Amino acid sequence: MITKATLDDNLDLNQLINSAYRGESSKKGWTTEANLLEGSRTTEKELSEILQDQKNTILKFTEKNQILACVLLIEKERELYLGMLTVSPELQNSGIGKKLLYEAETHAKALGLTTIVMTVISAREELITWYKRHGYFDTGVREAFPVSEIHISISELPLEFMVLEKKIK
Repeated sequence: MITKATLDDNLDLNQLINSAYRGESSKKGWTTEANLLEGSRTTEKELSEILQDQKNTILKFTEKNQILACVLLIEKERELYLGMLTVSPELQNSGIGKKLLYEAETHAKALGLTTIVMTVISAREELITWYKRHGYFDTGVREAFPVSEIHISISELPLEFMVLEKKIK
């Protein structure tokens, strides 16, 4: 079931997102960033701030009262920003990510928005290919990757974001 996350989901969301992107547990799935970055992907504080902002929505996919996947949607002036699409590493390739992408499109339409944008680390070629198969395209725009105390680069390559976009009808 896909529903809107609340502040009560903060701890579970934090654990899910960090387990899917970083550390040993993330290596069970194909969307890991563990070969590029160390540290946390997010924090409970950041998620709490996200959840309290009216322009943000985190959709969660749950089964048996357990959060197995989520996606962050941020309402911008002319577009919907999609971020932190997360599926539990053990369940990747099960179709849950596709369901969340579909729900993101439904959310955008409900807001009267016809474009979804996202940023993906350009070195994550498999993930970029997956998004392209789902209708996203490379806009050609690149943004600097924000290395910080929680995003520690271990990559030999300089990290940058690629901006992907999808027009929805």
